[in-house]
Amino acid sequence: MVKVQFQDWGQIRYKEAWDKQMELHHRLRAIKKANREIENEVDKQKQEQYLVFCEHHHVYTLGKGGSMDNVLMSEAELKEKDIDFFPINRGGDITYHGYGQIVAYPILDLEYFFTDVHKYVRILEEAVIRTLAEYGIEGGRIEGLSGVWLDKTSLFPQRKICAIGIHLSRWVTMHGFAMNVNTDLTYFRNIIPCGINDDSKGVTSLALELGQEKVDVDEVKTKIKYHLSDLMGFDLI
Repeated sequence: MVKVQFQDWGQIRYKEAWDKQMELHHRLRAIKKANREIENEVDKQKQEQYLVFCEHHHVYTLGKGGSMDNVLMSEAELKEKDIDFFPINRGGDITYHGYGQIVAYPILDLEYFFTDVHKYVRILEEAVIRTLAEYGIEGGRIEGLSGVWLDKTSLFPQRKICAIGIHLSRWVTMHGFAMNVNTDLTYFRNIIPCGINDDSKGVTSLALELGQEKVDVDEVKTKIKYHLSDLMGFDLI
């Protein structure tokens, strides 16, 4: 079974996490490239793979297919409110990361597992869906949209609780998903989340859905780690 190193970077600004993530991603790709030129299996370097959790300072990230029209604040307003902003190379549009949100960055060589991008995204979603189920919440998917959603009720629209955006290079993954646990949802009002300008769609958090002031984030992390490693078939070390 593939061994995957788990790292929790705690609270970290997006730029620092981006640099660290890129370093790990480049390392995986470099080892992979070097190994392809070595015929003897014994001489090949051991491939390192990672699952990183962290929590960002307030930041909006814009995917490569996103539109600046979905950012409802000026550069001056962002600076005034101490909100970072980064255009990045993942798929998807604009999203928010902040305190009380679990951001997961699996940095994996999918050739050790399977070479199917859609299957990979579905597994990320499924890990969150199974985690929500442990709290008595039924998460699901919406056709044509990524992420994990909760169904419409008499009081609330369809609500996204987890955003997903990934990037692959030579089957090595980066970026991942962000699950709202104790997230301050007011920050989503400054953007059109994921570019979805639809009053029938909204955002939510685990704390809000459970009617709690605060949920134990470490407990949620433990559940996500279990389900993700089970679905992908790796051992966390």
